[in-house]
Amino acid sequence: MWKVAWTYIKTVVDTVREPFLVLDEHLIVISANKTFYTFFGASKETTEGQQVYTLGNGQWSSPKLRILLEDILPKNTYFEDFKVDHQFPKIGRKIMLLNARRIYRTGEEQPIILLAMEDVTKQKQLEDQLKAYTKSLTHEVAIRTAQLELRVKELEKVNRVLIRREERMNEFRAELERLKKAQKKTQ
Repeated sequence: MWKVAWTYIKTVVDTVREPFLVLDEHLIVISANKTFYTFFGASKETTEGQQVYTLGNGQWSSPKLRILLEDILPKNTYFEDFKVDHQFPKIGRKIMLLNARRIYRTGEEQPIILLAMEDVTKQKQLEDQLKAYTKSLTHEVAIRTAQLELRVKELEKVNRVLIRREERMNEFRAELERLKKAQKKTQ
């Protein structure tokens, strides 16, 4: 039965597009998918049979990940979206979201752990760029708004002056009409 289940698990793991590890109860890598090897530039020889913490340059030995794998996972059977931000030796800085699930083998107490990794570096970079652009745009809009408000105040001031001049012109016209009428009466 376990052989059939293992074949099924291995097939699913190999089909997944994200890097993926299968670990034993001691956090030793039993298997990794092709995507893991390609993504991290690793080989089967340097990965399988190794404890997860020793892979690569030790990038998986963070204290928080250790707590998740050694303390939380045995009690809760899974964790989701644990963020790893790391400078990897062959691929540079990557931001990964880790998801893990503990699976018990039928008739045995020893579980296996499925550990999936999602590269969210590009999304995070785009998010950061969007935040920077939004901040820049907000600043630019604030400057333009202040400039427009100042211009509106200047135009309102000019408008008040023009209204006063027009009122005075109307007064002069009325006075001129009154004078013309008065002059016609005196002639």
